[in-house]
Amino acid sequence: MTLFTKDDCVLCEQLKKQFDLSAMEVQVEVLGNNDAGALAHLAWHGLVERARKALPILVLDDSSALHEFGHIESHLLDRAARYGCGVAVRHAGKQAGCESGSCALQ
Repeated sequence: MTLFTKDDCVLCEQLKKQFDLSAMEVQVEVLGNNDAGALAHLAWHGLVERARKALPILVLDDSSALHEFGHIESHLLDRAARYGCGVAVRHAGKQAGCESGSCALQ
């Protein structure tokens, strides 16, 4: 399972702070100008255009992808429960926005 993120993405950072992704066996790929491997992995899944619209993106073990923050968070909460991992902060309904557009691959 892979979580595609970007350094200045508010929602990406929220997920990385909320969950112990390493303990949950979720690989984090940070998209940026300096990591051609992460971009190639994203392209292999056919998700470059999707990433240009919004991040984060969670690619599941069956290669399907979740794009909406609420669905990603819900899936990770379920996975954390299965793995017995604590969750740092539970989401309280309203998520931080990305009005600046920084939550997309540019």
